[in-house]
Amino acid sequence: MLKINNLSKIALLFAILFIGCKEFIEPSIDRKNVVLLAPSNGAESSIYNQTFWWEEVEDALKYRLQLVTPSFDKTTRLLLDTVIRTNKFKFPLDPGQYEWRVRAENGSSKTAYVSASFTIHLSSIKQQQVQLLAPANHAVTTEASAIFKWSSLYGANKYRLQIDTNNFADESQLFLDKTISNLEFTVVFNRQKVYQWRVQGKNDTAESKWSELRDVKFDKSPPAKVELISPANNVVVSKPVNLKWAALATAKKYMLYVYQTNGKDPYDKTFPVTLTATSYSFVDGLVGEKLFWAVRAVDEAGNPGPYSELRSFIIQ
Repeated sequence: MLKINNLSKIALLFAILFIGCKEFIEPSIDRKNVVLLAPSNGAESSIYNQTFWWEEVEDALKYRLQLVTPSFDKTTRLLLDTVIRTNKFKFPLDPGQYEWRVRAENGSSKTAYVSASFTIHLSSIKQQQVQLLAPANHAVTTEASAIFKWSSLYGANKYRLQIDTNNFADESQLFLDKTISNLEFTVVFNRQKVYQWRVQGKNDTAESKWSELRDVKFDKSPPAKVELISPANNVVVSKPVNLKWAALATAKKYMLYVYQTNGKDPYDKTFPVTLTATSYSFVDGLVGEKLFWAVRAVDEAGNPGPYSELRSFIIQ
C-alpha cells in the first residue's frame, strides 16, 4: 500500500486549497501581457480584409480591440473599439496607415494595451474579397425572408449577390443572381431548404474574388410528437420519479411540463423545464399526490412540436 508522508500531505493540501480558491477568487491578470500575432508591427499588405489575431491570455474572459488611423498619437479616426471573447477578429479596411491595440480583461482586472502599426497598400479589387455580415454561417430561421448584409469593399461601386440551393453546381439555375449598389438585400425564401450565398464586389473594369460561402436554412416544419416511455400512465411510483421519453432526430431540446392534480396548472414556477436530455428526475410531490406530465420537442430553428400524450403518476 502506498504511504504518504507528512510533507506530501501538506503539499497535497496546499494544491487542493489553491485549486479551490481559484474557483472562487478570480486571478488578477494585471501583470500579464498580450502577444499580438497579426498584423505584426511594421507589416505591409495589399489585402483589404484583415484578420486581427493575438495569443490568448490565461484567466482572461474578454479582449478590448481598438483600431485607429493613422496612429494613437495622431488619431484622425477611430475605426474600432469593441470587446470580444475570442482572439481573432475580421475587419475590412481601405488603403492607409493604421495602428491597433489589444488588452485582456476579466471581471476585476486588465492587462496593459499592446499596440502595432501596419500599412495597407492600394491594389486592384481583383485580389480582394467582400466580408459577409449576416445571416451568420449555418444560421437557421423560421422567417420566410432574410436580410443579407456585407461590408463595403474599397474600389467597388456595386455588388453581385448569388444565392443557390445546389451549392452553385449550375450557375444558370441559381435561386438568385442580382447586382445592386447597396450593402444589403432582402430575400424571400420560396421553399424550406438550405440556401448557400456569396457576394462579389465590382466596378466598371474589374471584379473581386467571391466572398466566403455561407449557408442559411429556412425551416418552418415542427418536429414530430414526442413518445413518452416511462412511467406508464396512472401508475404508483416512488421518488425520485424518472420521467423518460424517446429521442427525436430533429429535436434540439425538449420542454418538460409537470402539472398539478388538476392536470392544467404548472406544478411550480420551475416548469416547463428546458432539457437536451431525454429524461428528468422529479424529486418533489407529496405521498398520495397525483401529478400529470407531458413533453414537446423544439427543433434547431425554434419550431415547437405538438405535445405528447398527457400521462399521470401517483407518488407513493
